Amino acid sequence: MEEKKYQPSDYKSDQYVRWCPGCGDHAILNVLHKAMAELGVAPERTAVISGIGCSSRLPYYMNTYGFHTIHGRAAAIATGFKVANPEMTVWQISGDGDGLAIGGNHFIHAVRRNVDLNMLLLNNRIYGLTKGQYSPTSARGFVSKSSPYGTTEDPFIPAELVFGARGTFFARSLDVELKISQEVMVAAARHHGASVVELLQNCVIFNQGIHSYVSAKENRPDHTIHLRHGEKMIFGADGNKGIVQDGFGLKAVTIGEDGYTIDDVLTHDAHCSNNFLHQQLAMMDGVTMPLALGVIRDVDAPVYDREVAAQTETVKASKPYSTLRDMILAGETWTVK
Repeated sequence: MEEKKYQPSDYKSDQYVRWCPGCGDHAILNVLHKAMAELGVAPERTAVISGIGCSSRLPYYMNTYGFHTIHGRAAAIATGFKVANPEMTVWQISGDGDGLAIGGNHFIHAVRRNVDLNMLLLNNRIYGLTKGQYSPTSARGFVSKSSPYGTTEDPFIPAELVFGARGTFFARSLDVELKISQEVMVAAARHHGASVVELLQNCVIFNQGIHSYVSAKENRPDHTIHLRHGEKMIFGADGNKGIVQDGFGLKAVTIGEDGYTIDDVLTHDAHCSNNFLHQQLAMMDGVTMPLALGVIRDVDAPVYDREVAAQTETVKASKPYSTLRDMILAGETWTVK
């Protein structure tokens, strides 16, 4: 029997998309449909689970199984769903507020457990649904409705949380980088374990241009670098800049200047066990060093839901019963007349 080829339209629901015109969520939704078609997993074998927030409306626009759950609990519910239905492909959609504030505890433990979830973290550094309060990723000094004189705290950096929880997959893209976004979504789904994809997304109403220092067309060549496994870490409008090792750190250089050659430029290895190097790449800020886009880390480790399923089968095989009724009747019984 010939395998069915799916189109992006096969994953689209008939619901009107209710996001503000110009919101970065539109592009991410469009790319997700394309990534699912490329992966070829049937819609009925796919579930999309979200919490609360603008981005969390996304399940309504999918022709798949979907759960629009409660604030901050997307990771917890997605974990339960995946463990109960290990044959399903599960996508978790969270915003920076939903996923890293009230949902921060569930986020780090889903990553730590290495549950086989494709976790898309849409980061616009603002609470958009509730009309413009600062979020866990808003920068120190950020002025918002809930911080009219500027925040007095430092933000979470999603990559830092993922690496702190010993994450096995981390990737990043921009809402305006459609090809890179599709590339990392497909890679996330093919990874076995918890995959975290940070998508830097623009909120046109409450945080317009927050990522423009890296996302603006004129800024992207010199302020971002697209990492590809097995390829040199080269960037720049003229393709003449690269990332080199500088003691225990990294440095951006111009190839051909100060004695640096192409041989000095690092080659990206997303699969190596060097967690420290991957973290250094993920922490580049787009200002002093180019912001890393693409798959930064993709390594193998035991997968939680697979381990639970294997353990369950092992225990069942060692017991004289296979149903709840058999278990209840397996011990000493008596009859009341």
